[in-house]
Amino acid sequence: MPTDQPFERNQPDLEAHVRQMVEEIERGEDDESVEAAEKSAASARPRGSQGIEHAVRDILVEVGEDPEREGLLRTPERMHRMWLELTCGYHVDPDRLINGAVFDVGYSEMVVVKGIPFYSLCEHHMLPFFGTAAVGYLPRGRVIGLSKIPRIVEMYARRLQVQERMTQQIADYLQGRLNPYGVGVVIEAQHLCLAMRGVQKGGATMVTSSVLGTFRTTKETREEFMSHLERAIPRV
Repeated sequence: MPTDQPFERNQPDLEAHVRQMVEEIERGEDDESVEAAEKSAASARPRGSQGIEHAVRDILVEVGEDPEREGLLRTPERMHRMWLELTCGYHVDPDRLINGAVFDVGYSEMVVVKGIPFYSLCEHHMLPFFGTAAVGYLPRGRVIGLSKIPRIVEMYARRLQVQERMTQQIADYLQGRLNPYGVGVVIEAQHLCLAMRGVQKGGATMVTSSVLGTFRTTKETREEFMSHLERAIPRV
């Protein structure tokens, strides 16, 4: 897959609750509930494609389960809906996400947003990894709306991912849209593929970073960014 896959706007088979989540990421309609969208989507079933549901039934049989028993009867349908939710980032339009929220401002000091929670799926085992992201940039006369930075993280997190690529994608997106002097992104996450299988080392944390522009070339800029990350987040 390409590093930054193009979204597909023409998705008539997207369920209503997934389309709702895509629009929330793009436009920031926080007041609209995904739960309400799920209820409205329930009447729209069955969908045209049931590939995920058939695959889940096959997996249940393969591991020795009975997909017809009461507790598992609707599991394929639930998994279908869940997978569409967890990967809705593929359908987010990167340009609609910005939605004009880039402003000419005479501000040239560093902007940092940290402690951004995210949940994603490792593409190797399709198990979750989760943690927080910190994003900083040095404006070149243009700033982006504050709420857009967590939405950028969300857009890339809701895909099958590796943490290293996700970190780079967030940095590249901001560098391309804002043309700042530099960008820095640091992601710290725990991976369930490490905790639940293989070496089974729960609690281990992976840290990745991407620094562009002056964050890479200027030691003082990079150190300033890292010093912001070391400060405790104020408690309200």
